Amino acid sequence: MSTVLNITHSILGQRWQWRSGDVDTRDPGFQPDDLVTQLLMARGVPRDDIDRHREPTIRGFMPDPSIFRDMDCAAERLADAVQSQEAVTIYGDYDVDGATSAALLIRLLRELGLEAGHYIPDRLMEGYGPSGEALVRIGAGGSRLIVTVDCGAMAYEALAQAKNAGLEVIVVDHHKCAAQLPTAFALVNPNRLDENDEAASHGHLAAVGVAFLLAAAVVRVLRLRGFFEQGTEPKLIELLDLVALGTVADVAQLRGLNRAFVAQGLKVMAGRRNIGLAALIEASRLNRAPVCSDLGFALGPRINAGGRVGKSDLGVRLLTTQDRDEARMIAAELDRLNEDRRAIEGIVQDEAEAMLPGQHNRAVALLAGQGWHPGVIGIVAGRIKEKTGKPSIIIALDENGIGKGSGRSIGGVDLGAAIISAREAGLLEAGGGHAMAAGLTVKAENVEALSQWLDQRLEPDVARASSNSALLIDALLSPRGLNPAFIDAMETAGPYGMGWPSPRIVTGPVRIIKCDIVGKDHVRAIVSGDDGASFKAMAFRQGESPLGQQLLHGERGRKYWITGRAKVDDWGPTPKAELHIDDIAFAD
Repeated sequence: MSTVLNITHSILGQRWQWRSGDVDTRDPGFQPDDLVTQLLMARGVPRDDIDRHREPTIRGFMPDPSIFRDMDCAAERLADAVQSQEAVTIYGDYDVDGATSAALLIRLLRELGLEAGHYIPDRLMEGYGPSGEALVRIGAGGSRLIVTVDCGAMAYEALAQAKNAGLEVIVVDHHKCAAQLPTAFALVNPNRLDENDEAASHGHLAAVGVAFLLAAAVVRVLRLRGFFEQGTEPKLIELLDLVALGTVADVAQLRGLNRAFVAQGLKVMAGRRNIGLAALIEASRLNRAPVCSDLGFALGPRINAGGRVGKSDLGVRLLTTQDRDEARMIAAELDRLNEDRRAIEGIVQDEAEAMLPGQHNRAVALLAGQGWHPGVIGIVAGRIKEKTGKPSIIIALDENGIGKGSGRSIGGVDLGAAIISAREAGLLEAGGGHAMAAGLTVKAENVEALSQWLDQRLEPDVARASSNSALLIDALLSPRGLNPAFIDAMETAGPYGMGWPSPRIVTGPVRIIKCDIVGKDHVRAIVSGDDGASFKAMAFRQGESPLGQQLLHGERGRKYWITGRAKVDDWGPTPKAELHIDDIAFAD
């Protein structure tokens, strides 16, 4: 790919490279439809499949659920439970994917006439995944059929204990599996190593996406049995708001079916039919229909706050309640807990960043701290990954010498597979995950050995990913061309997220008119182009970086090319375009 504007070494030392072909929207003959086509093709869509991806629908991307191993077995068993009014409990993880997966199945079964129970483990007291003790306790309470969602793929001991107690457990998961699977009545997971190629191609699904496919399979079984001859089939489309929320919050790749889930789920969410989601949108102070970024930055963090620093089942209760007063009460509590989470996260992040100087020669930034709150380590790991540009793991050590860790990876480095291998090598007490995120439990005395082992295993992958890295650009436009209409045109190629990156544009040349620090280390600038147009630009968490320092203290009057993500600022009476800066380069 050719470089953009011959920029091979920006302020941040990066090469600017076209993601696909040279897209210069300054050409007066350029049309918005041309831009959408180029954006789709740059994200891997063949030209003859553009129409399907331009407006992704469930019908256009939905596979036959039966392609997945154990899907039919799981669906038949749940259909039996519906028809016999059997007690069923949904056992979910404590994050957004787990909460939405559990809520989806609970709402489905309720519409089918079966009121299922739920169990969400406490993050601090019980940790991740199903425990044998909890499963047996649920069985003793009357539920002989348990469905685990977003967990269970590696729960060997727990599931064996449940089977010995005479329980049947259906596992619905998406995390990496080992060659040996735990004993379960059914294990539905596109990331099983024994899956066929068609099923494995959906390995990017979040657990809530797998749960939706199971819901479709259950409804199909009941339809074939004549169950709906005297009643109405559930409208599965109305569950897509939950699928969209869980998919985006779990940072699943927004391609193929996931993109259709989110595109259609946002439409359902705009109708605010889910009482709990409507209350959460209100508590998040969103005065418009949610967009994709709201799921990851406004709604998801609030549901996560329940599992991180509050009561683990608040999210499921909110998403399944039929009482508006209860919904408002839970949403307000989650909003408050989210503020507490922000404060805790800030402390852990500051302490973790202070350790970074000792990580310069490491392929993986692995940081451990005594007393760090386990509920925020995943978020901090993501922040450290952004700051260092390499896989990062944050470990919270308790007073008993046990560490709970959470990791986030970079493109081209499969952290989940490495963690599973580390567990098999005896370095971990527990661990698993997927390519971009992983969790683990490790003894304090093994932390340094784990760090060295991960360095040795992942260094070639990290080096390869780093050497191939460049700042990928989608379009070049004039400062006057940066306007809400242009941004709206770009949005039609969305929704954007992991694996389907939002467009990065270059504009300029511009001069910096005004620049200051706002909030915690955020740089705000007003810039003006040669064409007389001006706009606001933001560089988040860049105050002390070379980028931030150049914006704040660079020679006034000097011209720059500026690149980033264009957004519409709609807080005022008139929508305005602004740019969230990724990098700048000298234009003279």
